[in-house]
Amino acid sequence: MTCPTCGRETDQKYRPFCSRRCADVDLGNWLTGKYALPATDPESLEKAAEELEQQPPKAH
Repeated sequence: MTCPTCGRETDQKYRPFCSRRCADVDLGNWLTGKYALPATDPESLEKAAEELEQQPPKAH
C-alpha cells in the first residue's frame, strides 16, 4: 500500500500514511476544507449563505 499523500510505502505505525508528517498534512487538508464536497442542493446553498451573512467579519 502506498501513502495517499506522497506515494511512498506506508509505515504500519502511521498506516495508511508513511509518516507522521504525511498524516498531519492530510489532517490539515480536512481541517481547512480542502476535501470539502460542494453542495448541489439549492436549500443547502441558501442555508450556507444565510449562515455566512450572520457571522461577524474576520479581523485581519
